[in-house]
Amino acid sequence: MAFPKDEGQWLAGFDRIHKNTAVEFFDITLDAIDDDKIELLMPIRDKTRQPFGLLHGGVSMMLAETAASVHATWGIDVSEKVPVGIEINGSHVRSASEGAVRAVGRVVRRSRSMVVHLVEIIHEDTGKMLCSARVTNYYKPLRKEEE
Repeated sequence: MAFPKDEGQWLAGFDRIHKNTAVEFFDITLDAIDDDKIELLMPIRDKTRQPFGLLHGGVSMMLAETAASVHATWGIDVSEKVPVGIEINGSHVRSASEGAVRAVGRVVRRSRSMVVHLVEIIHEDTGKMLCSARVTNYYKPLRKEEE
C-alpha cells in the first residue's frame, strides 16, 4: 500500500489511521503536510503536563517523533518498507503550561534507507520555540514471503 503525496487525502484519513494510538490519546491533529514539511497540533492539557503543571518534556519528544515518523511515510509503499525511529535527541529551551503546541518537522536529508528531520515544537500563543529535536528514521525493508 503506497501512501499518497496528496495533502487532502492525508488530512481526511489522519484520524482514522491513528485510531487507538498515542496520536488519538494526546488529541494530535494534522494541520499540513507536503514533500518537505509536516505540521501537527496538540493541545496542552492535564494528560500532557508533568506534576508541576508544565508541558512534559517526554510528551514534546513523543510529538517530535510522531511528526517525523508520520512524515517519513509520505509517498512510500509500506508494503515494501516501513519507517522505524532509530535516533532522537532534543533540547527543551522554554516551558508552557496552557494553550497548544505546533510541531513543525522539516526534512534535512532523505535517502533510500533513511530520513532525518528537524522538528521544532512551537507554542501557538506566543510563537516561541519550546523544543528543538532531530529525529532519524530507518526505512526497514519488509521481507517478501518466499513462494
